[in-house]
Amino acid sequence: MFKGYPERYRLFRAKLKQARIDAGLTQQQAAKLMGISQQCISKCETGERRVDFIELIEFSRIYNKPVSYFEP
Repeated sequence: MFKGYPERYRLFRAKLKQARIDAGLTQQQAAKLMGISQQCISKCETGERRVDFIELIEFSRIYNKPVSYFEP
């Protein structure tokens, strides 16, 4: 595993949640825009579920942030 990986992923998750808040969206609203469940959004933000690259692009689009914003 890459050095510092757990901390970097924690920072990524914090940015993911902050981007949603900055966009003025609830988890439910974000889920509807992405076509997934609210539980899935919650699990992505808590680290219970990993975010893949295609999902990251969708998060970036709905939160109006460049993908680079999420870099820890």
